[in-house]
Amino acid sequence: MLTGLYVALSAQVALDRRLNTIASNVANLSTPGYRAEEVEFKSYVSKAGADPVAFVSQGESYISRRSGALTKTDNPLDVAVQGRGWIGLQSPDGVVYTKDGRMRMEESGALVSLDGYPVLDAGGTPILLDPAAGPPTIAQDGMMTQSGRQLGAIGVFRLPEQAKLARYDNSAVRSEEPAEAELDFSNNGLMQGHVEGANVNPILEMTKLIMVSRAFESINAATEGSESSLKSAIKTLGGGS
Repeated sequence: MLTGLYVALSAQVALDRRLNTIASNVANLSTPGYRAEEVEFKSYVSKAGADPVAFVSQGESYISRRSGALTKTDNPLDVAVQGRGWIGLQSPDGVVYTKDGRMRMEESGALVSLDGYPVLDAGGTPILLDPAAGPPTIAQDGMMTQSGRQLGAIGVFRLPEQAKLARYDNSAVRSEEPAEAELDFSNNGLMQGHVEGANVNPILEMTKLIMVSRAFESINAATEGSESSLKSAIKTLGGGS
């Protein structure tokens, strides 16, 4: 008799998690480089009773790797990461990777992200520019040139497809597996003077929100039906009027 209530509860927990991811995605619609969070649900079958019962898992979240739209800024220290590449940053917690290509040059010539994390080259070394030579020219492969001199290259990294990503700050991620330097720049690389936006589809997220709301309503109706049946059974078995 209580099986229906337990199944409904598992569905509500799963929907609550889905609702939280939708809220986070919508809140970061305008965050450059933000990667949307998705949830994958599975069903668990219990065979403890006479008939198998399927329960909904809490869901396993993952970070989408879809590309976001590019916006032209004409800022020489803005780069959009095209294709499967990521920019490496040296954070206080180790190397992280981002699609947010907004950078700035410090007085020392150090190239850092807007959050102050050093930008890394392909070898994992922080990049140092000439602060007196003006803005650099950045090629698709990340090579940086100032006053006709090549001063190093921004590293473009490839994260293994099977690697699980964990969010770091808003726009960066950490990979459970080591990244590799990108060598194929035919469809991958950097575009100077552009910024990649969030890969969140607002229409799709609103559609998901409507679906989750309707699912909540259906589950609440089913829960009320189960509770009514349970009360009737208790009255009947208990001999109450």
